[in-house]
Amino acid sequence: MRWREAWTPQPMTRVAVAAPLGALRDMLVRVADAGTVELDQIDRPSTVDTPSVVAAAGAARLAARAPDVDALRLAGRADLLAGEAQLTAHAADAVVRDEVAALLGWTPQAQLPALRARLAAVGAAIAPLPRPAGIDPPTAVRPGALRRGFAPLVGTYATEPYRDVDATVPAGLAYLVMFGAMFGDVGHGALLVLAALAVRASRWPRLAGLRRYWLFGLGAGLSAMLFGLGYGEFFGPTGLVPAWWLAPLDRPVVLLVGGVGLGAVLLAGAYLLGIVNRVREGGWGLAVYAPSGVAGSLLFLAAGVAATALQVHRSWVWYPAAALAVLGLVLAYAGLLAGSGGGPAGALQAAVELFDTVIRLGANVMSFARLAAFGLTHAVLGWIVWGAATGLWRHGVIGAAGGVLVFALGNALSFALEALVAGVQALRLEYYELFSRVFQLEGRPFRPWHVPLALDGAVGKSEEESCSPG
Repeated sequence: MRWREAWTPQPMTRVAVAAPLGALRDMLVRVADAGTVELDQIDRPSTVDTPSVVAAAGAARLAARAPDVDALRLAGRADLLAGEAQLTAHAADAVVRDEVAALLGWTPQAQLPALRARLAAVGAAIAPLPRPAGIDPPTAVRPGALRRGFAPLVGTYATEPYRDVDATVPAGLAYLVMFGAMFGDVGHGALLVLAALAVRASRWPRLAGLRRYWLFGLGAGLSAMLFGLGYGEFFGPTGLVPAWWLAPLDRPVVLLVGGVGLGAVLLAGAYLLGIVNRVREGGWGLAVYAPSGVAGSLLFLAAGVAATALQVHRSWVWYPAAALAVLGLVLAYAGLLAGSGGGPAGALQAAVELFDTVIRLGANVMSFARLAAFGLTHAVLGWIVWGAATGLWRHGVIGAAGGVLVFALGNALSFALEALVAGVQALRLEYYELFSRVFQLEGRPFRPWHVPLALDGAVGKSEEESCSPG
């Protein structure tokens, strides 16, 4: 894989699948079993009216050969009935010319050779077609455990446009860093790591749905452990690990500045991805004037240069900061004015939106102070629990037993509360501060048609009598 391909969704190909009319069902069965083609569908009222079929739609299966529908009903094979209903709907969408039936769809480019070989066995074929003008392919995340684990983080916000950079891995890593900064504790992070490994190894059906997220949980735990080493926290300020960076309660102001600085780095990355995406979506004309493109990046850079001027106490540094700010404001206003349609009303609207852009930029940067604030809260809770436990420990056997109980229950409560708070706050920062700059459009998710073959065969026409009453 070339390095450029690693930063984009899976390359998709517009395809036509075709077969002789008599082999249409065999072709569709193989396409459905492969589960790598999204077939175009014609909107029409559903013909599936059997409650049992609808209930089994998620567990639909297909028979290798055409079954007898009445026999399936008598046999109670709702899974095969659901599969046949889907196959019939797709068959109805086929275009028939001179005894040849064809359907259009999308498939990942890498799947073409395997599909071609699979369909050739039944006399069918698949052919790549030119991409229709003005229509973007559906978006499919590239395979890989890391991307599968991080994909829901982006997918719950929006489907990435096909032309955009695949931000799945950078977004996941940014989330883990923010979570660890707010949940920095070696002991609590180790508990998350153990929980993630237990989910991965478990065969309990109720945990099956969480197994795909085990790598995400592992990363969150490792991030918390890393920041815990920096803070010197191990189930609170127990002194079992030294502070490699700073103790949050001793230097809260430095921690606050560090949180804002980390946020500035993440925002810089978001602006960089935003510029690339605007170029891919509409060329440099869109990228230069968009508040989430070059114009907004110049304002952000101007703020960074101004902050540097305050630190170095050099008056000349204010001049490039002012020049960058003016250029960014002019470009952003021109883009907003063009988007508003022009005229007096459009000019006023663009001015209000420009003011909002500037205000939100400052608010977004300062919003990352919560990384330090919630990290400090986590440290305070650990300090309270540790202080109560050690205070009881000095009062005899009963006091020692009470101290152990307070330590265990206090850490359990702190773990549950802070893990929830840190998870939600990291998600909030990801969506409002970062994703709002990375994504401007929304794509369409790739939904391949997948109905596997039934392992026990089907009830065919020759078996109809064996399934009838008596």
